[in-house]
Amino acid sequence: MKNCPTIVMDTNVLRATINRKNEEFFLYELFADKKIEWVISTEILLEYAEKLTDFYSESTANFILKILCTANNVIFSEPHFRWNIIQNDVEDNKFSDLAISTNADCLITYDKDFNIFKSLDFPHLSVMTPQEFKSEFFSYLIT
Repeated sequence: MKNCPTIVMDTNVLRATINRKNEEFFLYELFADKKIEWVISTEILLEYAEKLTDFYSESTANFILKILCTANNVIFSEPHFRWNIIQNDVEDNKFSDLAISTNADCLITYDKDFNIFKSLDFPHLSVMTPQEFKSEFFSYLIT
């Protein structure tokens, strides 16, 4: 493993991390404490902007995007190959393609469409809920 876990975060989880009353807020705290590296592509950043504006407000979305675009533990990358494995919601492929291309430690999501990766030998992608991520990396995260 690298110095700290490298993750790709689905929009549904990002939306939940913003509210400090939600149990997923620990992901924001890990990010703020630089205990995770977050991989983002242009396409994912655009989805974040759209969905955060719809769910919260444009000012909240802009605030979050400014944090992401200026943090030194964000890795901007683009997928080198489009696997397009997810057929139920092809828009989800932007997350899995990026995670595979960057060899991220995991993709954090609640979306069941990503469960297809649990039955594939190749390409390998570790898909976890926030709670599974916390359990898997707990010993690293508390140091």
